[in-house]
Amino acid sequence: MTGRYYEEFEVGETIEHARRRTVSEADNQRFCDMTMNQQPLHLDADFAGETQFGERLVNGLYTLSLAVGVSIPETTDGTIVANLSYDNVEHPNPVFHGDTIRARSTVTDKRETSDGERGVVTMHVEAFKLVEDGDDVLVCEFDRTALSEKRPDGDE
Repeated sequence: MTGRYYEEFEVGETIEHARRRTVSEADNQRFCDMTMNQQPLHLDADFAGETQFGERLVNGLYTLSLAVGVSIPETTDGTIVANLSYDNVEHPNPVFHGDTIRARSTVTDKRETSDGERGVVTMHVEAFKLVEDGDDVLVCEFDRTALSEKRPDGDE
């Protein structure tokens, strides 16, 4: 388990996530199939070729899900009770097949639950596609709120 307990999160800290993922055409196709999203902008090369993007876009919900997934090891792996919300989701730039995505999370708020048994942690998550010049491009951002376990008694 690599996740953090409630006490280990600090408001204002930024966590650069180590995992990255290059998005393949198969990833996008499978995600669209599993979610029954048949939007031609994601699946039809001829259709997408006639749009302002000139090619198929990766499904934005896949990008959001990928950002959550790569953030798990350094945040909530094994220490989460539940994700409570994803808010203020934005997709400022497109993702294409072959783009490599990385993420970072900034802790924006934390509070104990009313019974004091757990904690609620809110993080602002940003996903970027890597570019050669190193000035990575923001492709998705959102606020993720999680219900987190507190450190078990006796653990330090």
